Amino acid sequence: MAKAAAYTLPTSRAHVMGILNVTPDSFSDGGRHNEAEAALAHAKAMIAQRADILDIGAESTRPGSAQIALEDEWTRLAPILEPVCDLGIPVSIDTYKAEIARRACQAGAVIVNDVWGLQRDPDMAETVAEAGVHVVMMHNREKADASIDILSDIDRFFEKSLRLAESAGIAKEKQVLDPGFGFGKTVDQNFVILNRFEQLKKQGFPILAGASRKRMIGAVLNVETDGRLYGSLAVHMTALLKGADIVRAHDVGPHADCVRMLEATSLERTPA
Repeated sequence: MAKAAAYTLPTSRAHVMGILNVTPDSFSDGGRHNEAEAALAHAKAMIAQRADILDIGAESTRPGSAQIALEDEWTRLAPILEPVCDLGIPVSIDTYKAEIARRACQAGAVIVNDVWGLQRDPDMAETVAEAGVHVVMMHNREKADASIDILSDIDRFFEKSLRLAESAGIAKEKQVLDPGFGFGKTVDQNFVILNRFEQLKKQGFPILAGASRKRMIGAVLNVETDGRLYGSLAVHMTALLKGADIVRAHDVGPHADCVRMLEATSLERTPA
């Protein structure tokens, strides 16, 4: 795990996490990159577009998607993980299964992106700690509830995730939080989160925003997933201005341009 131990998420500027779905059924790009050759080509393309991190997932977590067996998930991941890790940029594994996370970290992943914030698999926190990797702890709910205060619900969820991380011995500098746009939330609740995004910084941890092509954008613009680039940029730029440290995106190039322009504005000069 020397590679994982050596990696530290830079916080001097915002980062773009490129999405690599090796699934047949993801909500936006399912089936496009689930063959190893196509997945590796797409990973290389995202690096050329200035992705800072690649996030690889082999099980769709879209609303209503069916869970798959651990070995089926690994069968999708195994041919692509090591070749992508060898491309030279940090790789994140998008899974809530501890055993998948363990194998992925052995293959070179340096971040575990858990859509259930260490709370679904009881072995996940210890697995992350033993691997010495970073962890993204995302807020999630089994189903949306329009009657709740979503920000208070996120606070309670994060408090539990952070306790689990601390108990397992995950270093604070390796913890990242994600409010989980589109996961167990109404469309309106997503906009409440976005409008008050800066409140998520109160915990003192880096924050990831992942709204790329999601339903909150389609609901406003009345466009299908492939037509949601501009809406994704608008949501992510708002999040960045309110303190997001990472944006997770399908369209890496346009997001990298936005991040660089924001950096130039902050520095009041051309970035190095």
